[in-house]
Amino acid sequence: MKKILYFLLVFAFGLSSCEKDDICDANTPTTPKLIISFYNITDVSVKKDVTRLKVIGLDQENGIIFNESATDETKYLTSGDSIAIPLKTDTDSTTFTFILNSDNTTPSNTDQMKFNYTRQNVYVSRACGYKTIYKLSAQNPIETTDSGNDGLWMQLVEPKNSNIEFENETHVKVYF
Repeated sequence: MKKILYFLLVFAFGLSSCEKDDICDANTPTTPKLIISFYNITDVSVKKDVTRLKVIGLDQENGIIFNESATDETKYLTSGDSIAIPLKTDTDSTTFTFILNSDNTTPSNTDQMKFNYTRQNVYVSRACGYKTIYKLSAQNPIETTDSGNDGLWMQLVEPKNSNIEFENETHVKVYF
């Protein structure tokens, strides 16, 4: 009987040591993704949807997964006027290839963007650890190149908000 009482006492004491901050709340802001919004080049105030856009990181085989429920190549494709992409937390630049109309039925356009930034690690909590926030470089924040022979489909790229701390705002505008 004493063994059972001792076990229950130790078990209850063990449970009481867990605190609320031992679990990272899903609503806690973590390392933000870069938000890119696409606009019509002829009317710069109007957002424009990309079609079958695939985004691939430098030296990566597959693209960023935009549609987790898909089981085929379509999980890497998105259509819409904004995307969220992750930046590297261990270097001061990240390069992506953007493939517009990435499928077999229409010709695709391929451009490459290199994002240059500084990083700062910020303590969130004991349970969540640290997050990285970014600031686009003042001198040369974005480098755009045509990685195919089809010309740039991104006609103008401009940083809108160089502080990348939250995901509820556009950081980069792309006009095409």
